[in-house]
Amino acid sequence: MAQQMTMFSKAATANFTAVRPSKAQRNSAVVVRAGAYDEELVQTANKIASAGKGILAMDESNATCGKRLESIGLENTELNRQRYRELLVTTPGLGEYISGAILFEETLYQETRTPGKTMVDCLNEQGIVPGIKVDKGLHPLANSNGESWCSGLDGLAQRCADYYKAGARFAKWRSVVSIPAGPSTIAVRDCAYGLARYAAIAQNAGLVPIVEPEILLDGDHDIDRTLEVAEMTWAETFKYMADNGVMFEGILLKPSMVTPGAECSRRSGAEEVAEYTLKMLNRRVPPAVPGIMFLSGGQSELEATMNLNAMNQSPNPWHVSFSYARALQNSVLKTWKGEDANAAAAQEALIKRAQANSAAQLGKYTADGESAEASKGMFEKGYTY
Repeated sequence: MAQQMTMFSKAATANFTAVRPSKAQRNSAVVVRAGAYDEELVQTANKIASAGKGILAMDESNATCGKRLESIGLENTELNRQRYRELLVTTPGLGEYISGAILFEETLYQETRTPGKTMVDCLNEQGIVPGIKVDKGLHPLANSNGESWCSGLDGLAQRCADYYKAGARFAKWRSVVSIPAGPSTIAVRDCAYGLARYAAIAQNAGLVPIVEPEILLDGDHDIDRTLEVAEMTWAETFKYMADNGVMFEGILLKPSMVTPGAECSRRSGAEEVAEYTLKMLNRRVPPAVPGIMFLSGGQSELEATMNLNAMNQSPNPWHVSFSYARALQNSVLKTWKGEDANAAAAQEALIKRAQANSAAQLGKYTADGESAEASKGMFEKGYTY
């Protein structure tokens, strides 16, 4: 028996020695990142994550922008898209409340109706950092529960380099997770890994990556189920970002707020949404990340602002702010109606919403004077960008 134990001990020691990494291997595992753009990435991320400021998301594809224009009776032409986007980027005083603007590729290279002056020029004049949507959209994911995967990694390094030359300093990639569809393990993993690869590529080209795994509002699930899926998704995302050497100090997040599904009979107030959302963030997001820029995801303008305000009633480890599209633009479109005579009033509507969300970022928002229109929900089942 003693002889057997000795033999076992020697074998175990041999096995341990065989798999134990050498000193050189152990040292090589400790990697100190020193990328060419690291300092600039940190500066850009912190500029966007400035007190009282957030992001104007105006990166809708031409098709989606066309749907918005059609809702006010305008044809989807390049000229009409130019008119609308110019209205947004030339809004006086916008830079007081907006620190970054996400653009569609057409807009990044687009001139205003003033010859020689680009949309990017208009943003830079107001101190607003230009950003760019870099994903190529969602496609059916084989062998899943009717879920999607996000394309765009092919050629991304060259595109990011070109976007940097054109004036962009941050990027956005949106992937989605559907709770009614499961979500399946393969869909969550693909979402997380795609975001991590994109983030690494963007940083190497000098663009701060906005990481956006959107937990879709579709479904009748309760807020606890949303919390469970959000925690699972962000755990996978940060795991793969770490594996890919992404520098957390040079990224921004664009999460969904933790809310019940749009068809859930039990609704949550702003305080409960804030409690659940901050619980998820504290469990999953390192304090090295400079900013959390929430998407509105079909919430009403009022709801998105109130929820953000509730999250800023006490200090957070990160800048907790907004990256809204519909929740900033809905009133603007309805005020503009495609008529140049209404441009000033539409810009005032944009400033009003930007100012409200700026106050919410500081935890000082009140709903006094809000219109009934601002409380109308904008959820669309199966919404696509």
